[in-house]
Amino acid sequence: MVALGLALAVPALGGACSSPGSDTSGATTARSVTPRLHPDLAPLIFGHRGAAGYRPENTLESEETGVRMGADYIELDLVPTKDHVLVVRHENEISGTTDVVTHSEFASRRTTKTVDGVLESGWFTEDFTLAELKTLRAKERIPGVRPANTAYNGRFQVPTFEEVLDLRAKLSTELGRVVGIAPETKHLTYFASIGLPVEPPMLAALRQAGLDSATAPVLVQSFELSNLLALRTASGMKAPTVFLLNGRGAPASTVEGGPSDYKGFTTAAGLAFLKGKVDAIGPEKSLVIPESGDDAPDPPSDLVRNAHADGLLVVPFTFRTENQFLASDYRVGTDPDAPGRAEEEQKAFLAAGVDGLFSDEPDVTARARSTAPGR
Repeated sequence: MVALGLALAVPALGGACSSPGSDTSGATTARSVTPRLHPDLAPLIFGHRGAAGYRPENTLESEETGVRMGADYIELDLVPTKDHVLVVRHENEISGTTDVVTHSEFASRRTTKTVDGVLESGWFTEDFTLAELKTLRAKERIPGVRPANTAYNGRFQVPTFEEVLDLRAKLSTELGRVVGIAPETKHLTYFASIGLPVEPPMLAALRQAGLDSATAPVLVQSFELSNLLALRTASGMKAPTVFLLNGRGAPASTVEGGPSDYKGFTTAAGLAFLKGKVDAIGPEKSLVIPESGDDAPDPPSDLVRNAHADGLLVVPFTFRTENQFLASDYRVGTDPDAPGRAEEEQKAFLAAGVDGLFSDEPDVTARARSTAPGR
């Protein structure tokens, strides 16, 4: 990994823990920020929606579990309510992640909408006030894959962004290390079109928490480059940003002079276009190590090397332990829901020089990081 001139906060790095809920505070020391990401510093662990492999995602309990397992940053998704409060859900359609279907008082709220060009039916956060959402309880999004997580169904509320920011501050103090936060702004073009833009309340909350600076332990995510540029230019946001890149398709909005699809941003010209506009790219992991389909280890693409040459950090997504989410080289057996060799897969990405990993199981990533060659 090359040294990159980026003022991105690097929390103190703790060791792995052996089970959900373990406390790694004894293994960490306080370190606030560093003026550049240096090759002697370990890559960052982003607890994807907390510790989604162990708890229903995007709940305070999942986020706390992820940090206690060794995550350096809390990763979360933001969508607005009807009264324009940001809550933490993967999507604004919530029938898959809450018990809203069982609430007869909200039966009439079921509707069909087109969100970013996709027709969806269900219950949507923008049709509920915060008080109404607080009567719901979270549930496991993929129960067939993670049946153990269903033991927590009905126990946790839908949190607000402010509640997660408070949790971040509390854990930073308790564990003696700076815990970062990586909010992903969802469906920005759609929410702006209905008068509920995500960016203003998100930025206000970050500023209220003292987290809008170039050295803040923050990484604002978006699949829309136009949004990240507007946050910089129109809103004056100083916190670091990461442009997320799907393996296929195109952003919901375009930027003049830039590529029209995600693949275009992975080319030399696309990365040069991003230089100085964002701090990092967050590619879908197959863009970093393309899968050949055979049993031999696959070599990395030149994406990390080229991005680093343009001063961009690289934080791929999403790392999970089940076979169906692993490259074929790392699957074990034929059960798609059984665990494979996730730690070995993650070591391959660390060896490719990535600057961090978005992980559903931060403890597995912490082990991979601690034992990866050259780390």
